[in-house]
Amino acid sequence: MKMFGQGATEYLVLLAVVLIVALVSVALLGFFPGMASDAQLTQSKMYWSGASPIAITEIASKYYTGDGNNYPYLRMKNNGAYPITITGIIGGDGTKITTYSSDPDPDCGISGGIYSLSSYFTLSPGEEKYFAFDNIWGAALCDREIAFSTSGSGGISVGGAKTNCQNSAASPGMVVFNSFGFEYTITIEGQTVTKRQMGAKPLIVKCLAP
Repeated sequence: MKMFGQGATEYLVLLAVVLIVALVSVALLGFFPGMASDAQLTQSKMYWSGASPIAITEIASKYYTGDGNNYPYLRMKNNGAYPITITGIIGGDGTKITTYSSDPDPDCGISGGIYSLSSYFTLSPGEEKYFAFDNIWGAALCDREIAFSTSGSGGISVGGAKTNCQNSAASPGMVVFNSFGFEYTITIEGQTVTKRQMGAKPLIVKCLAP
């Protein structure tokens, strides 16, 4: 009986230590928001890189001092088995945009203007295409621009972000969309259907210094 009681006491002590460690860990994550954000950022990347049919394989965002907007580099991949055409991007406000903007870019055969997403963003299985503002992401990239915004969606601006990039080299922040997704068309056996793909997890984007 004595040995049994001693074992039970040791078990309770160990259980108490485990609970204390768990509580301390939770408290630290809450006290240091950056740590929690980094963990959420990793989870977001893992989820969206494996999403189907539209995966996000690379993403970052920057505040542009030229006009005060936030422009992402957003690379998408068709992880599905059929060709798809992206027709809309749905922001945190539940509203979709259907257009992107381009400055004249002769190297990419772009005359400049506002274009429908469906005019370019058709992806075969395994194919990747991207959005980028070449003024901030590099002249070697073709200029096809969308923006992230905390206000309403419209034009080329995907709205409804909870947070956005800041004009700060030291603390540029993160873009957080609690809700994010795509509208697309897919053709199977001659039938074209419009579908929506809404993420099961938030889209969290690391901001780079302006």
